[in-house]
Amino acid sequence: MPASPATDPTAADPRPGMPPAAAAGPAPSAGDHRAAAVTDIAALAPALARLRAAWQARKPDPAQRLDDLRRLRTALQARLDAMAEAIAADFGHRSPHESLLADGMTVLAEIAHLQRHLRRWSRPRRAAAGWRLWPARAQLRPQALGVVGVMAPWNYPVNLALIPLATAIAAGNHVLLKPSEHAPRTADFLHALLAEVFPAERVAVALGGADLAAAFSALPLDHLVFTGSTALGRKVMAAAAPNLTPLTLELGGKSPAIVAPDYPPAKAAARIATGKWFNAGQTCIAPDYALVPEAMLAAFVQALRAEVTARYDGFAGQAADYTRIVNAAQYRRLRELLDDARARGARVLPLADIDPARAERERLLAPTLVLDAPDEARILREEIFGPLLPLKTYRTLDEALDWIAARERPLALYPFCTGRAGVERILGRVVAGGVTVNDTLLHFAASGLPFGGVGASGMGAYHGQAGFDRFSHLLPVLWQRPLAASDRLRPPYAAIDGLVRWLARR
Repeated sequence: MPASPATDPTAADPRPGMPPAAAAGPAPSAGDHRAAAVTDIAALAPALARLRAAWQARKPDPAQRLDDLRRLRTALQARLDAMAEAIAADFGHRSPHESLLADGMTVLAEIAHLQRHLRRWSRPRRAAAGWRLWPARAQLRPQALGVVGVMAPWNYPVNLALIPLATAIAAGNHVLLKPSEHAPRTADFLHALLAEVFPAERVAVALGGADLAAAFSALPLDHLVFTGSTALGRKVMAAAAPNLTPLTLELGGKSPAIVAPDYPPAKAAARIATGKWFNAGQTCIAPDYALVPEAMLAAFVQALRAEVTARYDGFAGQAADYTRIVNAAQYRRLRELLDDARARGARVLPLADIDPARAERERLLAPTLVLDAPDEARILREEIFGPLLPLKTYRTLDEALDWIAARERPLALYPFCTGRAGVERILGRVVAGGVTVNDTLLHFAASGLPFGGVGASGMGAYHGQAGFDRFSHLLPVLWQRPLAASDRLRPPYAAIDGLVRWLARR
């Protein structure tokens, strides 16, 4: 779930159970916190050299990897409350329950999945040699790559750091991690957590800003995972190119929800609301816009309004369950998207009345619908990364699918359709990174499904075995027997002319 397009790639209620940072009042910004130890750019190359030398000297076997994962999982379990507090402080306020779900539960479940399957995935895999090479046999042997770099964003700062890190560890690699400086308290949390779990020669953490991120992406790593915007992904790719560093790029995009005429509008609205307003929309796979039938629009809008009232009590209180916008720059960017839409004739419908002074002070942006926006409006061209939901109406499903197909391929797709035939029709027309049918976001949490983008929304995928294989080299090995038919395939060819011609035609 990448960071916003406007950020660097690396780059309140005091009631019981709520972190102190959730208290109403001026929300702290990331710039108010100084990381405990900023990494000198000159120290990056030596850190990579130490990690690689240690890996060359003693590559982690499956027993070591399992122990590493066990200790990481145990350490994170014991610190979930501290994790939520750190994230809330970075956001000004973030629902602790959303942190426990997205940055706690999801990470712990993924590590458990890796633990269950690691030994099986690590074994050599049979492959077909083909009858022409009889009696040879073939296999694929998973080999660790060496040192994997991870550049994590701010929006899910623990999830998007630890899932790729844990997967790389499971595959037998060492890891160099660069957390986002836009979540500095969480970066410090990760630094302390990983220092307790791993020796410095197996996992190292680099703390710093944009200059460090640029140098990090130019390191001769054995693989680099970057989560962020498409624009920044291009820069990371260019920086990695001189070293031919293999990349996994989890980028952004405009992920559509399509509501078919046969789907109940209230149910679609409820599930789209969950995907859109979780983390206040600061999720790369959040529904970026919804396509609804013209005849359904009024009922759909009313259902979304009812969801806001039911979930957040109209924002009359502290809005403890609603996450704030991470910093002032992001808040301004989202307000500018709304201003641009209004200037182009769109209808902007806030679904809650919030005092403007409070909204500005807390970076509290209400769930907001945008109707009748023209195609040239920024809100329909740029990744939103906030709680703003443009609605577009359509007359026929083909019209809606043509509109999606005319744009860059999205990171996620959410078809809401009662009939299987309708879903298959949508899936046959839209190329997307991943899909959840009749819901949102949940494909990310399915450990057995690869997670990644396609086209402008990314390249490569991880999670589960897909991630294990991504951070491995599947070494092809052919085993030949003492006596083999291939012994005859040698000059003088005139003696085996018939055999060669027969083989060539098969």
